[in-house]
Amino acid sequence: MINKLIDKIKKTNAPIVVGLDPMLSYIPPQIVKHAFEEYGETLEGAAEAIWQFNKGIVDATYDLIPAVKPQIAMYEQFGIPGLIAYKKTIDYCKEKDLIVIGDIKRGDIGSTSAAYAAGHLGHVQVGSRSYAGFDEDFATVNPYLGTDGVKPFADVCREEKKGLFILVKTSNPSSGEFQDRIIDGRPLYEWVGEKVAQWGEELMGDTYSYIGAVVGATYPEMGKVLRKLMPKTFILVPGYGAQGGKGADLVHFFNEDGLGAIVNSSRGIIAAYKQEKYAFVGADNYAEASRMAVKDMIADIAGALSGR
Repeated sequence: MINKLIDKIKKTNAPIVVGLDPMLSYIPPQIVKHAFEEYGETLEGAAEAIWQFNKGIVDATYDLIPAVKPQIAMYEQFGIPGLIAYKKTIDYCKEKDLIVIGDIKRGDIGSTSAAYAAGHLGHVQVGSRSYAGFDEDFATVNPYLGTDGVKPFADVCREEKKGLFILVKTSNPSSGEFQDRIIDGRPLYEWVGEKVAQWGEELMGDTYSYIGAVVGATYPEMGKVLRKLMPKTFILVPGYGAQGGKGADLVHFFNEDGLGAIVNSSRGIIAAYKQEKYAFVGADNYAEASRMAVKDMIADIAGALSGR
């Protein structure tokens, strides 16, 4: 799957991923109103609004981008109907030939980790038949239980030719409370980055590993160090746009071949119609605002890379 992701990045010239992280407050009133008219002010109504909102954004942007990243918590908060919307979103994105990165941030051990891996990336046996559960192409994984928490996912990735993005240095302000702690003279995130590179050596695609890393755009200097530590690791970069990251911050996340990173923007794209820059299109045309935001993000990153 890493080879397909790279091919799609090359074809679109867009090393970006759209984070499908819908909140009801992001969804235009007309979509919420219609969903509530059909299902009432229920969990089912909220899930329908989310699904229709996502569908509009995907329809408006799928030809510009290689991948999407739905954050499962935004769906889980609406219970089973929300998870149904999550699955419908995954399936629809795959119909559009988009790579789906399931932002699930799982972290457990043994049979529990294996079950998460089977449910999101692999297959589960039911009697004589085998089924894919959510069937994402990549999943995000928390590594802080060590190899015991990652190996079950890596095993499934080997079987299914799918991939992981493992948390190394996250974009949130308090990440340094643990991730920046000095261990044997070096910050913890460097030790984690080295381990990610080691895990990845056993699962190589043509040029990059199936096992990638998550490194926040809000820490460009740390990204520069981690890029050197993980030369064959694809980096998923959150924190662009709404969290403060911009194209100029991202240069060091990429290798000299112009590859090696994919940058995420969530509300900066899906709620673009609420921004002053795109407000003129109106809530009725929210998806067009998202398309405009994608084009602007592509241009910003391309400009930064061309001037490196």
